[in-house]
Amino acid sequence: MADETILIVEDERAVARGLQIGLEREGFAVQWADTGARALEIARREIVHLILLDIRLPDTSGFDVCRQLRAAGLRMPIVMVTARDEEVDRVLGLELGADDYVVKPYSLRELISRVRAHLRRAYGDLATPPSATLLRLGELELDLDRMQVRRKGQPIDLTPIEFRLLRVLALHAGRPISREQLIEAVWGYTDDVGSDRTVDAHVSHLRRKLGDDPTDPHWIVTVRGAGYKLEP
Repeated sequence: MADETILIVEDERAVARGLQIGLEREGFAVQWADTGARALEIARREIVHLILLDIRLPDTSGFDVCRQLRAAGLRMPIVMVTARDEEVDRVLGLELGADDYVVKPYSLRELISRVRAHLRRAYGDLATPPSATLLRLGELELDLDRMQVRRKGQPIDLTPIEFRLLRVLALHAGRPISREQLIEAVWGYTDDVGSDRTVDAHVSHLRRKLGDDPTDPHWIVTVRGAGYKLEP
């Protein structure tokens, strides 16, 4: 897609201006909010495709802005940006609905790469349809809002990555999905993944949790030369 709008939520004018120049050079439209209240106003009123959200804001925290955006039903990707690199911040941001977490100082090139990956993941061919909230595939039931999975009515405990992996396969059941497509759709970008072996390892773990025999799978099958597909 073209002409995606990025909302920068940053109270430091120089930082915001630098981000704006870099993003506009890449063809993005950019809006800027220097407070949480202004960010919520723009996000609710206008079309915004992705938000770069600083945690430290003069009137509130980025965590609270993220929570209010998700509570309002707004599902655009949110990338939280902060100078802090504490594990508790990462966990809290992701639990509140953020899609990614970038720590200052960061490379503008890396940030733009992540932005593009999240836009493809949210609006590309493998995006979750807006109407999809509950999927039933044979014995499997996926609650996409609550990130819960049941088989024959019994809950299955999946990690966030395993759930995202199963969600992509379930939304496109019967269609082969390449490892490259899975990396982009599940992880958002390739820098932290390393190789196709990571995808294979997570598929193997997911098969076991679903009760599928990894040596002779019937649910998540390998399509030689193409990747994986879910056979309900």
